[in-house]
Amino acid sequence: MEQAYRIAVGGRFGRLAALAGAAMLVFFVALPAFAGRATIEDLIFVFYMLALAQYWNLLAGYAGLISVGQQAFVGLGGYTLFALTVMAGLDPLLAIVLAGLVAGLLALPTAFVVFRLHGAYFAIGTWVVAEVYRLVFAQWKQLGGGTGTSLPPEITNTVFGIEWVKSLFDVRTSAARDMILYWAALALAAGTVLAVYLILRSRHGLALAAIRDSEPAAASAGVDNFRTKLAVYVATAMGTGMVGALIYLQKARISPDSAFAVLDWTAYVILIVVIGGIGTIEGPIVGVLVFYFLQSYLAGYGTWYLILLGALAILVMLFAPRGIWGYVSERTNLVLFPIRRRLVRSGDGA
Repeated sequence: MEQAYRIAVGGRFGRLAALAGAAMLVFFVALPAFAGRATIEDLIFVFYMLALAQYWNLLAGYAGLISVGQQAFVGLGGYTLFALTVMAGLDPLLAIVLAGLVAGLLALPTAFVVFRLHGAYFAIGTWVVAEVYRLVFAQWKQLGGGTGTSLPPEITNTVFGIEWVKSLFDVRTSAARDMILYWAALALAAGTVLAVYLILRSRHGLALAAIRDSEPAAASAGVDNFRTKLAVYVATAMGTGMVGALIYLQKARISPDSAFAVLDWTAYVILIVVIGGIGTIEGPIVGVLVFYFLQSYLAGYGTWYLILLGALAILVMLFAPRGIWGYVSERTNLVLFPIRRRLVRSGDGA
């Protein structure tokens, strides 16, 4: 009698991780009720850096598109938020969503330019495009030109829900605004992780894995390489644009040099992914925690902080090429976000 087989993806650890993740999400949602303002501000930073790292990891770790120009979409998101709130009078939370849509639309013509390049030329091309965007926005006089501009208090203090939060938690306007931004950052981070996981569990995730391993082989198997990479590029641009809008809503000031800074929005993000583990969902989570603690305890040492950060990245690449999480996973067989397909007997539980 022939034994029937099926494709399995999940597993015991995956279910336990889902339950633990749901419990942590509930904890983080309730955290502003008893946490201090400094803790909330630190977590906003952790959440938006995690979202940026997950988007870059999806682009580079799974689609094989090594970009050093993702700051273009951070800046686009930030400037779109300022334009929609200052010039069009929209609520900042609605402007965050619309900023993502604008970034996605502008990613289409950008993709048709940079997709003509490959390998290192693609990476340099994305950086050049980001610099072009920076120069263009430096000419936008209505939003401060090269020196930038700030959000007026009547915008930052009238975010949707701020009066409700003030009355519920009995806090001042500034603290209520931080709480709302905290929940928005948490929603973006959690939504990003979930979206990446669902993409990688779908048939599109299989197509991405095939493209990353070999584009000619993927094409021979029926994968439309261009359309798949274009969809990922636009999706990551939309997400990155939303994160950029949130970042500059929190900062309440923007300038071309800060919004399109390659160090802050791409170099640090790449470092987070490399340290944590490229090509895994868990890697950016580990990487952003390491980056946060290093920044918190070593930033006061000036240039030594950057030297130590670079030295750590080099050590990880030498002794754990798959990152900290990859090193741990290989030795413990621990997977929190199972995406690898395996063939099992139909009667086996998995």
